[in-house]
Formats: sequence, C-alpha cells, structure tokens
Amino acid sequence: MRIARFTTGDDPAYGIVQGDPGTEVITPLAGDPLYIGLQPSGGDPVLLEDVRLLAPVIPRSKIVAIGKNYADHAKEMGGEAPAEPMMFFKPNTSVVGPFDPVVLPAGSSEISYEGELAVVIKTITKGVKAENAAECIYGYTIANDVTARDWQRTDGQWARAKGFDTSCPLGPWIETELDPSDLAIVTTLDGDVKQDGTTADMIHGIGAIIEHASAAFTLLPGDVILTGTPAGVGLVEAGQQVTVEIAGIGSLTNTFVRR
Repeated sequence: MRIARFTTGDDPAYGIVQGDPGTEVITPLAGDPLYIGLQPSGGDPVLLEDVRLLAPVIPRSKIVAIGKNYADHAKEMGGEAPAEPMMFFKPNTSVVGPFDPVVLPAGSSEISYEGELAVVIKTITKGVKAENAAECIYGYTIANDVTARDWQRTDGQWARAKGFDTSCPLGPWIETELDPSDLAIVTTLDGDVKQDGTTADMIHGIGAIIEHASAAFTLLPGDVILTGTPAGVGLVEAGQQVTVEIAGIGSLTNTFVRR
C-alpha cells in the first residue's frame, strides 16, 4: 500500500495511492495513519496529477542515517567499511519532498547526492533484536542524503555537512508492503546514471541497523532511518536535477538551486 502526504492547495493531507502509472488516484484519509490508522475522510478521490506531493513523513524526533553501509561506497570514499553500523543524525528541518528544490548552502562548493532506501518507524522502539525489527517498521520510502563534502572534511563531525536545510529529500510516498532485501537503486544526474546498486549489497541489514540504533536510543513513530548509499556518489551543481529510483517504490526527483 502506498501512503502519500499531499496538498491540493489547502492544508496537507494523507491518502492511499492506487492505480496504474499515469492513472493513479489518491483516496483521502482522515488524518495521519501512523497515529490513527487508515480512516477514510469521506472526501472524493483526487487524481495524483492534480496534487502536489509532499514529504511523506516529517520525522517527529530524528533521522538516523547510516554511513558506509555498502563496501563499494566505503572504498570510493577512501576508507574501510565499519565493523558496526556507523550512525549520524539529520534534523527534521532538513526534510523536503518530491520536486522541492534543494538549496545549495552558502559557504560550501562541494555538494553531493546519495540515493538511499529509507525506513519509517511505526512504534516506540527500544532494545529491539534484529529478528523482531520488522514489527517496528511502518514502510519504506526513498531518500537523498545530500552532503556538503567540504564541510564533512573540515568539521570533523557531520552535523552541518549532512544536516543543512533541504539536505534530506524524501518521497514520493511510503510503501508499506515491500521486501527490502534486494531492491535496485538507481540515481541519475540530469538523466545520466551515476549510481546503480542493490540493497542486497548492504553490509548491515535493516534488522541489524534497527537493533544497533535502538540499543542506543529510543526510536519514535515517524522516525526515519537512512540505510546507506551504493557507489557512484558525485557532485551536483545549481540547475542540475537528481532522480533516485528504487524498485517497488518509485522515484524521487529534486532540482538543486543556489540562492
């Protein structure tokens, strides 16, 4: 099931996306299904092409991101893959939605894309073992872990490099019924393929990531976990467009701008 957050020009709403590509409709829901379940609002279905999709979730407390979770990406970054999941945070103020602009921050000249599978948490999660992690997952969406590489090098920690405003596009919706074990991830820059990987190559699987994260801190409903990126990351400039496509979910497109 595909759960979208959208607007027709009024307040944001949630809905279920159904139909074949090009003919999809959204059946509106009464509220946030993470909290009240799937309750139809009674409103008329609307064509997907007539709405503006928003980020499908705004994390209530945090985005937990995993670094160097693909061996080929760790190698291209000049380091070894970590023995345990390497975690960092992105603030919820970094989130934008499909087709929203990513604003290149003043003071950085090396901005990079990173296409990733994202996990949305549905329950209060603490001390969960890997084999039970699926019970804590609401669904999956697509993320672009936009990174200021120069700040990443100079700061010594990644809060600014990974957490600036608009550095976490999410979308287009949450897919609640998906086997994430072997999904193709393809990232294009202005239509040229830059990343072509599969989630089967993750070093630390989703269950292990949730176990590791929830051992350290409580995950809350609506929190998002970014699971790492395959090789092929590169720089993006103002005016360029990045699309991340993940099999079984869809695609997430954003244009980068300088203001």
